Amino acid sequence: MVKKSEKLVRSYYLNEKKSKMALILSLETATKVCSVALHQDGELLAIKEINADYSHSENLTLFIQETLSEVNKCLTDLDAVAISKGPGSYTGLRIGVSSAKGLCYALDIPLIAVETLKSMSLTAKQSHDAKESIYLPMIDARRMEVFCAAFDVDLACVRDTVAEIIDENSFLDLSVQQVYYFGDGAEKCQKELSAKKNFTYLPQLFPSAHALGLLAFARYKANQFEDVAYFEPFYLKDFIATTPKKLL
Repeated sequence: MVKKSEKLVRSYYLNEKKSKMALILSLETATKVCSVALHQDGELLAIKEINADYSHSENLTLFIQETLSEVNKCLTDLDAVAISKGPGSYTGLRIGVSSAKGLCYALDIPLIAVETLKSMSLTAKQSHDAKESIYLPMIDARRMEVFCAAFDVDLACVRDTVAEIIDENSFLDLSVQQVYYFGDGAEKCQKELSAKKNFTYLPQLFPSAHALGLLAFARYKANQFEDVAYFEPFYLKDFIATTPKKLL
């Protein structure tokens, strides 16, 4: 049986934690983009990002250090770490999730996971916010296949996340509302989707830890945390290793 004094101490601790300003480190590594952001109560303090060819292993730790140093913070100041959960690059997701879990375990702080496609939709909404619009983020899954989902202006999912091969018959269910499509999988689909008059391509719009951090703060306030020991990324497709060709 818990003593009254122990209940008071526990209640005081929880109230103190809720009243404290939440400092959240966000890591986005689901695609070629390596992005790290630091938010305090949803306000962006610092961000470092690069859109390169899967440079996560070289840049992620450095970006974390530089982002914290920019605002005179250290790892022990963090209240949570947020990670982009996928779908996306198998290697990129593994690097990001492993780093996030390591920090959470070492610092004894919560892990927050945010859907990559939803985070991308928030970025699109910030620049193209119109009533009745649909946001259609696409992540390259090689050839004419993409990982995609559809979200309304409130970022509610209206079309589940799938791996889809794009052709002229794709997205017939999205034939009425204005649709914005974007991401590193969208550019290659322009030929197939250009005939759809209600579809608009948004170039240079990719995943960012900025939007990730905003969504993570909402989950932090709602105590929506992951189990650090058992959390796994959302790969959507199984990883298939290829055999390198023999050199002559």
